[in-house]
Parts: sequence; C-alpha cells; structure tokens
Amino acid sequence: MKKRIKLYFWLFGVNLFISTFTFGGGYVVVPMIRKYYVEKKALFSEEELLELAAVAQSSPGAIAVNLSALAGYRTAGLAGIAISSAAAILPPLIIMTLVSKWYILFSENQIVAAVLRGMQAAVAALVVDYIVDMIRALTKQRSILLILLIPSVFLANYFLQIHVVILLLGVCALCIGRVWLDRKWGRK
Repeated sequence: MKKRIKLYFWLFGVNLFISTFTFGGGYVVVPMIRKYYVEKKALFSEEELLELAAVAQSSPGAIAVNLSALAGYRTAGLAGIAISSAAAILPPLIIMTLVSKWYILFSENQIVAAVLRGMQAAVAALVVDYIVDMIRALTKQRSILLILLIPSVFLANYFLQIHVVILLLGVCALCIGRVWLDRKWGRK
C-alpha cells in the first residue's frame, strides 16, 4: 500500500512538472513522458509510448491531457487516470486564470513577450526531436509504405494544398488496406 501511495505522489508530481514546463501544445509532452516514464522509471517501453501517443492523438481533447491520462492508466490503473489528468490540467488552469485576469499587463510586457518567443524555439526543438524518434521507430519496422508516407503527406499538404483531413483519411485507408492484405496473405 505504501508503495502504491508513493507511486501516486510520483505520478502527480511528474505530471504537474511536465504540464507546468511544457508550453506549445501536446507533442511537446511526448519527449517529457519518454524521459520520465520510459527512460528514468522504465514503466513502459518506447513502443508502448508510441502506441499511447497515437491513441492520445486520435482521441478527442488535448493530446497532453490524453497522453498523461493514458500514461497514468498504464502505470496505476483508474487512480492513475484521475491523478495524472488532474495534475496535467491544474497548471494551464492556473496560468490561464492569471493571464486572463491581468491580460493587459502581460500583453504589453516586453519581458513576457521575450520569454514566450524563447519558449517557441524550445517547443520547435522538442517537436523535431519527437519527429526524429517517430521516423527511427518507422525505419525499424522496415516498411517502405510507412517511410514514404511521411514525405508524401508533407509534400501533398504543403505544395498541393490538400487538406489535412483528406490526407489523414487517405493514410488511414492505406494503412487499413495494408493490414487487411497482410492478414489475408498471412504476413505479419
């Protein structure tokens, strides 16, 4: 029981820390979850993290909260969901409450503006790190289809201006078709 309570406190603390210091969206949370859950505590594997990130991304709501909840569930069951979600929601709630209360003061402050610009650079670096890790995981699978989808989707969106929803639906159809064919032909 004492070990379980210690785990609950750790979950709350680590999710509170991650949520407090990761600005810029959900994908920034993935490297932090990797650092604490996979590398430091070995609570689940890199592959499991990628699966959790995929589920968190495709579920309604903020990916940061979804991933924290899934990591909490994977680590401590239903109590882990409640603890991790509360810890992930608390810092943005407090920060946004303070910012909205003193919006004029924050919006005109040059120091705050400079700090936010610096955070944008850090967020970009973390997102690039996540993309590199995703590509490494895909190349380990040695799937030409998955490897070629990355630049193809980027090019189709950026240069041909094909809407992201259409691209996602197309990629989903391709992957479902691939899984269906692999099962039909008995390949793994």
